Amino acid sequence: MSAKTPLDKVQESEKTLERIMLVLPGFRGYKLREQRREADRIVRNHIHYVLQNSRTWLSYCYQSLVDGKVAELIEPMNRLLARVDRVSEKVNHASYGYAGFFDSVKIEEPDLDRMLAYDTQLMDLAHKFADAAESFRNDLQQNKLETALSSEQALESGLENLETAFDERKTVIEGVKV
Repeated sequence: MSAKTPLDKVQESEKTLERIMLVLPGFRGYKLREQRREADRIVRNHIHYVLQNSRTWLSYCYQSLVDGKVAELIEPMNRLLARVDRVSEKVNHASYGYAGFFDSVKIEEPDLDRMLAYDTQLMDLAHKFADAAESFRNDLQQNKLETALSSEQALESGLENLETAFDERKTVIEGVKV
């Protein structure tokens, strides 16, 4: 008897899963919700990573502003860094886009799909924020202080848009329709 290949093992586990789906009513829906939950976690981890990466670059920018004694940008950047931390942690510690089988609050599949749509929007907004952070850094490196000031305002606006979209997503989880 030959050893089983990884493909054989996967096919066997799929057959087992198919048998379970035939026997247990509702198991297929449960599995789909688990997959959506995993997708939600991956998306939120990515958004958190993008925000943390941007925050690292902005910290370097802040340090160069302090070293260069650019007073008009130091306090706004300090507030921005604090807000990036807050929004990033809000994303990182948010509720999963799924309620378990025995949870008292159920999240239905259309709501899960809406959350994934919000997560896609959040990813786009996080990447726009990262692009704005890079522009800000480039402006500082090139000593374009006037442009850096408007770039900082664009960062504030981008973070506000991201947080607003994230809060809208949260209302879906809590059962409040937007």
